Amino acid sequence: METTERRQEAIERKHGGYNCCQAVLCAFQDLTPYTEEQLYALGAAFGVGMGGMEGTCGALVGAELLLGIVGDGAPVMRDARAMHRAFTKTCGASLCKDLKGRDTDRIICACDDCVRCAVDLVETILEKE
Repeated sequence: METTERRQEAIERKHGGYNCCQAVLCAFQDLTPYTEEQLYALGAAFGVGMGGMEGTCGALVGAELLLGIVGDGAPVMRDARAMHRAFTKTCGASLCKDLKGRDTDRIICACDDCVRCAVDLVETILEKE
């Protein structure tokens, strides 16, 4: 599947009732040993980032989870660090509350753009392997 197709699939899921994490995870279901239902359940707690907006953006959480899933649990810390840095550079932050402007009333990056970025980053990492 092409990156553009995965990006579109993730956005359609996001607008179809999936949270950001679930949308990213399920867009890569074909590369995992899990069903869509299992990935959906795995991402359920990250609807507004970790800890209800207090922590990392759910799209980024989904992307980093995929590193471990697709890599069969192989060490992925270097890739996870690079992914986090690239996401922060592209989106302007990694915390959901900062991205959504909860405390500033200034949205830095919309959810759709966070999802697109996360999908692109997963694709980039997977292409290297």
